This record gives sequence, C-alpha cells and structure tokens, in this order.
Amino acid sequence: MPPQEPTRRLRSRAVKVGMVSALSVTLVACGSKSTVARCVDREDLGGRKVVSDYKCDVDDIDDGGSYGQYYWYYGGSVRNGYVSGGSSVRPDGKIKSRSGTTLSRGGFGGRGGGGGG
Repeated sequence: MPPQEPTRRLRSRAVKVGMVSALSVTLVACGSKSTVARCVDREDLGGRKVVSDYKCDVDDIDDGGSYGQYYWYYGGSVRNGYVSGGSSVRPDGKIKSRSGTTLSRGGFGGRGGGGGG
C-alpha cells in the first residue's frame, strides 16, 4: 500500500494548484471589468439623449459629476439615441468611453487619461 500514498499527495497538490489558478483567473476578470460612460444632454426633454463625448469634461468623472448641460451617464443601454437603465452616479472601477478610451482607472486616487473639452 505505500506506493499509493505519494499518488494521493500528488492529486491533492494538483487540486490545490487548480483551485488557485481558477481563483486567480476570477480575480483578474473581476478586476478588469469596466463601465461604459456616455455623454448625455441634461436639457433634452425626451430623456437622456446621447451626444458626442467631447461635450463632456473628462475631469468630471473623477471630480464627482457635472452641473452643466452635458454630463456622464454610466452603464445602461442605448436605444434610438437615448440611454436607459444606467446611473448618473459614478461606479467604482474602470470607466471607458463609448469608443473604448479609458477615462478613469478607478482604484486608489489615480486619474485616467483622455481629453475632453
């Protein structure tokens, strides 16, 4: 029976390695999740009309919002030029524009890149 004992230990190690690998893949996937930010027109009477991103100020993403005519709206889906189902409250994590440009990396104090105006 002694020859079988090392095989059991090897299986046990293989299971541990597999579990650690699965956990690390899950953490990386969760850490890379991003939210899409859309620039919308506050004054459009039909709802949150999506406009060109250049109308919103990129600095507003990290500074807590905008009080002008245009502001960032996070998540949701767009139908017929209007966004629904998202939020005007900035979520934690990475924020990307509709075109895929990283606007904010989230996390501890770092600002994202991009331009605005």
